[in-house]
Amino acid sequence: MRSLNRLFFALIAGGISLVSAYAQSQAVALDLKTPVPFRFVAFGDTRFHDPADTKPANPEIRHALVAAIAQENPVFISIGGDIVLDGDNAKDWQVWDAETSLWRERKIPVYPAIGNHDLHGNLDNALANYFQRFPDIRKSRFYSTRIANSLMLVLDSNLDELTGPQGAWLAAQLDHLPPDVDFVFFVFHHPPYTSSSDEKIFGGGHSARPTEQALAKMLEERQQRARARFIVFSGHVHNYERHEHGGVTYFVTGGGGARPYLISRAPDDLYKDMGINYHYLLVEVDHTAVKITMHKVEIKDGSPIWSTPDSVTLRVPAAAAKAAAGKAQ
Repeated sequence: MRSLNRLFFALIAGGISLVSAYAQSQAVALDLKTPVPFRFVAFGDTRFHDPADTKPANPEIRHALVAAIAQENPVFISIGGDIVLDGDNAKDWQVWDAETSLWRERKIPVYPAIGNHDLHGNLDNALANYFQRFPDIRKSRFYSTRIANSLMLVLDSNLDELTGPQGAWLAAQLDHLPPDVDFVFFVFHHPPYTSSSDEKIFGGGHSARPTEQALAKMLEERQQRARARFIVFSGHVHNYERHEHGGVTYFVTGGGGARPYLISRAPDDLYKDMGINYHYLLVEVDHTAVKITMHKVEIKDGSPIWSTPDSVTLRVPAAAAKAAAGKAQ
C-alpha cells in the first residue's frame, strides 16, 4: 500500500491531475494589515521529522532557525514547502507543532507553499494534515496575501502553474494588479533557475523543470510592463542561490534544515559559496525598496554561529529608473 501511495504522489509531482477531496475550487485572498515599513522572513525545506533521525534533516539547525526567526519579530513567515518529511505522517506534523510553538506563542502568522514532501503518502491525509496547521488559507492550495504596499502570490508547483484553475487565477492576478502595489512576491516550491542538478554529482540536487522555466519566462515578460517589482522565492534545492533574469530576482531559499545539497556554482551566479548554506532570508520592505539579507547559521561546539554573507536591495522599476537618472546627471 505504501508503494502505491508513493506512485500516486509521483504522478502528482509529475504534473498529472488526479481527483482529490481537496480539489481546488477558489483561491483565498488574505489581507494582513500592517504599516510600511515592515519585515518578514522567507525560507523553506525544513523537513520537520523525528529529531532522533538526523539523516533527512538537521534538528539542531531547525531549532536555531526557529529561535532566530522569532527574535526577528516578523509580521509573517513564508515557508516555501517541504515543511515536513512525509505529509501524511501525523508524527512529523506533531514535531512541527512542538518545535514551532514559539511562533504561535508570539502570534506570528505562517503563510506556506506546498512542497512535494508535504504531499508524500496518501494525498488526502497529507492535505488534511497540512490544512489543519494553516486554517487561515481555508484549504486553498494557491492564494494571495495583500501586505501594505505588497502582494504575495503563493503557488502550488505540484500543479501546473500556467494552466487549469491555478493558471487562470495567476493570469487574473497579474492582469489586475492594484495600482498601489510596489512589490509582488511569488512563493512556490520548485525553482525556475538553479545551478543544482539532478545528476547529483556534487552531493545531491535538482534541476529546474520546464514548467517553472515557462513560468519564469511569463513573469519576465510581464515584468517589462509592470510598475511593481517581481521577486520570486523558491526552495526544493537544499541550499541558497540568487539569480537575476529579465528584471526579476529569483531566490532559492532551501536551507531550512533538510539534508544539504552542494552546488557547483556557475560563473554568472550572484552567490558563490559552494558549501553548506543553512539560512533564512530577512525581507525588509519600505515604500520604494526591499532589502533582502541572507542569515546563515553554522553549529560550532554545540552553539549557533551566524553570518550575513549575502544581501541585496531591490527597488520598484520607477524608483530604480529615477535613481539611475540622478546618478547620470
